[in-house]
Amino acid sequence: MRLLELGATTIALLVLAGLLAGWVDAVVGGGGLIQLPALLLVPGITPIQALATNKVGSICGTATSSVTYYRRVRPDLRTAVPMAVLAGGGAAAGALSASLLPAAVFRPVIVVALLIVLVYTLLRPALGEATALRWHGHRHLVAAGGAGLAIGFYDGILGPGTGSFLVFTLVGLLGYAFLEASAKAKIVNFATNLGALAVFIPHGAPLWGLGLAMGGANLLGGYIGARTAVAKGSGFVRAVFLVVVTALVLRLGYQVVTGDVFTGD
Repeated sequence: MRLLELGATTIALLVLAGLLAGWVDAVVGGGGLIQLPALLLVPGITPIQALATNKVGSICGTATSSVTYYRRVRPDLRTAVPMAVLAGGGAAAGALSASLLPAAVFRPVIVVALLIVLVYTLLRPALGEATALRWHGHRHLVAAGGAGLAIGFYDGILGPGTGSFLVFTLVGLLGYAFLEASAKAKIVNFATNLGALAVFIPHGAPLWGLGLAMGGANLLGGYIGARTAVAKGSGFVRAVFLVVVTALVLRLGYQVVTGDVFTGD
């Protein structure tokens, strides 16, 4: 499918979806709630093409927000890079396994997990206000790497809420403040997008014209979102996190009830 075949209105709406998704992804993750459903509504696009095209758009945003966060927050790469490498490998393995395990098996479990994340964050208002690492040295790296591998695999095989799970893991498990956690999560999420694309591209799944058009908008949204998060601080990131997780719970809960099909970051 060629980009110009879609019509000016459809292209404009998809680009807008990419812009909004990039902003949400940069702040706290969850842009797939906006971008992927928009792609799935386009006539003639198969689910696998929508997934792959979504990754093309998303990786532009995560790359930009990663660089912006690094320049302004200076997250510790000694944790972020090993976590990202394992997450990228996990995402590739998950993408290869995606056809073996139906999404319907995971969806109720993910809804429960997100509800736990939501309630836990609501009941602990001081969570993520400041960095207070739970472990140091080898134990810290093992915990971060294990979490990156598991969440990366989940992103490749299913995907909804990946960015939010990364942020919560960095805050709730490892002890980072929300702002620093979001900065590290973007680096890791870039790696998971790259790992999934390494599987999708050889199969010719991405619609490159559409993906790059949305990617340009996602890039701009990611830049604005990262700058907004840095300017507003951890309290703002926490508030957006709660909104996004609530939206994920409602969206996935609807899928469990209706059997609707959806995946996304």
